[in-house]
Amino acid sequence: MTDVALFHSVLGVRAGIRDAAERLRAAGHRVHVVDQYDGDAFDDYDAAGAHAAQIGFPELMRRARAGVEDLPDGFAVLGFSNGGGMATHVALNRRVGRVVLCSGALPLDRLGAERWPAGVPVQIHDALDDPFATSGAVESVMRSVNEAGAVAEHVQYPGVGHLFTDPELPDEFDPAATERLWSHVIRFLGE
Repeated sequence: MTDVALFHSVLGVRAGIRDAAERLRAAGHRVHVVDQYDGDAFDDYDAAGAHAAQIGFPELMRRARAGVEDLPDGFAVLGFSNGGGMATHVALNRRVGRVVLCSGALPLDRLGAERWPAGVPVQIHDALDDPFATSGAVESVMRSVNEAGAVAEHVQYPGVGHLFTDPELPDEFDPAATERLWSHVIRFLGE
């Protein structure tokens, strides 16, 4: 059993995050959902982005660190989209055991870091034609992880859905890709 800190996307804690928590708990993990929005959630990326900008990324990163301060070293972090950046930030500032980035990889230099933590493996998931993907970001993270002596897995899924595991986003949700993602994540966290 692993402690898993779960970070939501820019849209907040929604069905996809609640489902993620349930799946992880069903696999025997202790899940800690870090709600950086204090209960606010959005259906629209523009409104959500404006909300995140109003809070500010330094404050969101502070909230991410505060959300895991009671967890023992060695916990796993899992983040969706913007939450992937938060999971990465936490991994750069705490001793974590594993990192899972779903639809969001952020190069270390964007977080002011030069190196990935030694020996911390990463699993990255994204859609092949994700409209929010940043060119070269996944490759940059994988290179940093490999240079730190750890394994970096990258799993891509067909389609254009950014948050393809969220059933409340019908234009993005992909049930088959969701099941495939969770089979990979559960295996990775159990290693």
